[in-house]
Amino acid sequence: MEIIHDKQKVYSLTGRITEELMLKAFKAVKKNRGAAGIDKVSISMYESNLKANLISLMKEMKRGTYQPTPLRRVYIPKGKKKTRPLGIPVVKCRIAQEVIRRLINPIFESRFHENSFGFRNGRNCHQAVERLFEHAKQGYRYVVDVDIKGFFDNIPHDLIMESISAKVSDGNILRIIHKFLTSGVMEDGVISETVKGTPQGGVISPILSNIVLNHLDWFLTRQNLKFVRYADDFVILCKTKSEADRALEITRTFLKEMELEDNPEKTKISHFSKGFDFLGFTIKHKSVQMRKKSKEKFKDTIKNITIRSHNLDQEVIEKLNRVIRGTVNYFCAKFTTMKFTFRKADEWIRRRIRCMKYKRIKIQDNNRLKNTHIRKMGLLSCFDLYRARLQC
Repeated sequence: MEIIHDKQKVYSLTGRITEELMLKAFKAVKKNRGAAGIDKVSISMYESNLKANLISLMKEMKRGTYQPTPLRRVYIPKGKKKTRPLGIPVVKCRIAQEVIRRLINPIFESRFHENSFGFRNGRNCHQAVERLFEHAKQGYRYVVDVDIKGFFDNIPHDLIMESISAKVSDGNILRIIHKFLTSGVMEDGVISETVKGTPQGGVISPILSNIVLNHLDWFLTRQNLKFVRYADDFVILCKTKSEADRALEITRTFLKEMELEDNPEKTKISHFSKGFDFLGFTIKHKSVQMRKKSKEKFKDTIKNITIRSHNLDQEVIEKLNRVIRGTVNYFCAKFTTMKFTFRKADEWIRRRIRCMKYKRIKIQDNNRLKNTHIRKMGLLSCFDLYRARLQC
């Protein structure tokens, strides 16, 4: 795949690394929290000698002597019996990545496509779904749902570096980014080199993914195709089945040029009348619901909080409220139809609460611990939050 180099490149990014930028980067890292890396240094520990640490890191980055620490490999649940690998950088490296992200983001942001919604300021998942419906109203009702196989783990380093160097000519910054990519991963005490991919969990990974997939965005535009993309989740909208078949074929070909491939088990052509999954929603012509996997994840989280053998106390209520609030905030939008789902969720959560209280499942306990009493305990209602948000 040919990458066109910009005639107006940026040369002097290293000079823009200042104490003020370092402090802003640290505050952003602190706000996002996160676990410690392989050095076991937490954010609070790093902050205890903040000024000296930031100045030392700044000098390393400006002089070109900065060397990232290998990432700590962890696995998080992804559906039933599946996990997703994450790479956790040390605090020092998270700050360095945030500094670089802030330096290169303005350069690429203006070049990103209007149908790209992931990890961009002022853009979100709800806007992506709304854009889908805009295309659907124009008659684009066939949906090519493309799943890129292990995208973050398989992005070629050469493609990342060539895409960045097409617009950035500061050799020091390019070398730092390359060091991020090749810093290695530690798992069970063993360090493995990273020859491709940008690990999920890294501060800089989202913008690198957008920089790479921006090539795909503009390729689809040149092919006169409508699409919506959020990070590596994207769908192409077509008016006919034959157009959808062609869109899938040329997309697969372009991905191969990028040394990527789609997952044939998950990539498919659907229609608004039959429905399809996108960004946690199941989208159909007249309804937008929480998809099945999202419901299962929500229920599993609630189950882990409301274990019957544990005591029902205020801490349990607070944990439940955090999950309820986060779920409703995400799945409540003007285009969703979640009224019935959230009513049933409230009933199920209250049943879990009564089981914790009385260590059993009996319908008689509904009268012993009524809904009004559960509300007085401070438990939020999914349906009440949903209704309130829709009225805003």
